[in-house]
Amino acid sequence: MSVELITFFMFASVLVCILLGFPIAFVLGGLAAVFGYLQFGPAVANIFMLRLFSVLQDNVLIAIPLFVLMGVVLEQTGIAGRLYDAVRLILGRLPGGLAVATVVTATIFAAATGVVGAAVVTIGLLAVPSMLKYNYSRPLATGAICAGGTLGILIPPSILLVVYGPIAGVSVGQLFIASIVPGLLLSAFYILYAVVLCSLRPEAGPPLSREEASVPARRKLWLFVTSVLPVSLVILAVLGTIFFGLAAPTEAAGFGAFAALVLAALYRRLTLATLWKSVENTLRVSAMIYLVLIAAGFFTNVFTRIGGGRVVRDVILGLPFGELGTLVVMLLFIFVLGMFIDWLGIIMIAVPLFTPIATSLGYDQLWFSMMIIMVLQTSFMTPPFAYSIFYLKGISPPEVKTTDIYVGVLPFLGLQALVIVLLYFFPAIALWLPSYMQQFR
Repeated sequence: MSVELITFFMFASVLVCILLGFPIAFVLGGLAAVFGYLQFGPAVANIFMLRLFSVLQDNVLIAIPLFVLMGVVLEQTGIAGRLYDAVRLILGRLPGGLAVATVVTATIFAAATGVVGAAVVTIGLLAVPSMLKYNYSRPLATGAICAGGTLGILIPPSILLVVYGPIAGVSVGQLFIASIVPGLLLSAFYILYAVVLCSLRPEAGPPLSREEASVPARRKLWLFVTSVLPVSLVILAVLGTIFFGLAAPTEAAGFGAFAALVLAALYRRLTLATLWKSVENTLRVSAMIYLVLIAAGFFTNVFTRIGGGRVVRDVILGLPFGELGTLVVMLLFIFVLGMFIDWLGIIMIAVPLFTPIATSLGYDQLWFSMMIIMVLQTSFMTPPFAYSIFYLKGISPPEVKTTDIYVGVLPFLGLQALVIVLLYFFPAIALWLPSYMQQFR
């Protein structure tokens, strides 16, 4: 059987099995074992063990459970509730103040958790009842929550960035720095959209009650200092140690987990039951990620040894579209995959294939990584497998229909596409801060 035919059957088998609902780790690992055995015989076991060993000895990947623990502790101890209440009262007088507060809270909390599901569910439980109480447009309310929650994969410290770095051969610290400006720019666009929409259509986001809107400035300052500032300082401390070269991502993750525990203790929210639940959730999420990393790495290794990587590279580079057209094809491929496969599977399948192609075309590796990560963010809100939409629908009251959420995310998907276009024409959006921070190292 030719290499081209094997490549086709491997890709087709992956897509069919995933669409049938099989867990992606077992799909990738099982197909790698089958095709690897057909091609290499029993020696495929050596390939698996080499991949297993490479994952277990990668120090950067130790940051995954530590960052997950940091986020889970902040989620389980109710700190997100304090954060949302404070931001809601501080920004409540703005047009669409609750939607703005939701995006701001989601930006901070998503950065603290680094896990989209936790951010969407936690913010949704807080914001949906509040916005429905004030008769906010259901599409605006749900769209703001979904879009704000997905910032967790972009704004550091992010689990996605920790996983992406070793796979693409890019420094995780550089990815952290490069993703800050695009993430904050996207958050600013979300806020601007909510303000403009509610200014033009006040019925979409009615103002708060007179009592809640007239909070004294001293009270707002106290809320900021006691509820917003501590969480923000934890995030800034984690990122600052990485930016200034004081710690590697793994060490910074350990500091972040410790700081989250201290913060929970200071708020008197840290109990043995909460700690046990946090550790249990951390183990569950981390085990899932490591299992997919091992299985997908095994699949990619077998695929490359068979010659599939060369086939994909030759096909893409042979397209008559030029450099820009080739880039668009790769990004569209990832966008379409995002409709059916979660981000972890896409990274493990597409990134090892596309990164060498982008390098051969002369694209900066860090910039290309940010383009892919921006496209990956859309996968959480694009049907049929839009995880953010499913998360939010699962915790919303019955009057919030799935169609409300689908309609609500469309403007935010448009804003994500706008930032991707801006990032293409202005690469400095992602590259300026990493180059600037080099002088402090």
